[in-house]
Amino acid sequence: MESEDAILALGALAQPTRLDAFRLLAAHEPDGLAAGAIADALAVPQNTLSSHLSILARAGLITSQRRSRSIVYRADLQRFQQVALFLIKDCCGGRPELCAPLIADLQPCCSAKESANV
Repeated sequence: MESEDAILALGALAQPTRLDAFRLLAAHEPDGLAAGAIADALAVPQNTLSSHLSILARAGLITSQRRSRSIVYRADLQRFQQVALFLIKDCCGGRPELCAPLIADLQPCCSAKESANV
C-alpha cells in the first residue's frame, strides 16, 4: 500500500459520521445495509449521508451494489486490513516487543473461535 492510499483512507475515517457509517457497515458484514437503513441508524439526512458514503467509497473502504430499488453498501474489510497492516508493519522498527501489546490486544477480538461465533 502506498502512503497516499493510507492517507486517503485515514482521512475518510477522520470524521465522526463517516467513522460511524464504516463501523456500522463492518458490523453488518457480509450482508451490508441499504442507504436508508444507514441513514436511519445514524440519524443523518440521506443527502448528507450520500456525500459521506461517496468519500468512503473513493477511499476504497466501502462498496455499493444495486439490489432492486435499493443501493446496498458493504464495508471492504480487506481494504481496511491493508490500511491497518500498513500502519502496524512499521510500528516496531525492528523491535517486536514494541508491538507485542498491540498484538496481544488484537488476539481476543480476532481469534478464530470468536470469529466463528459472530
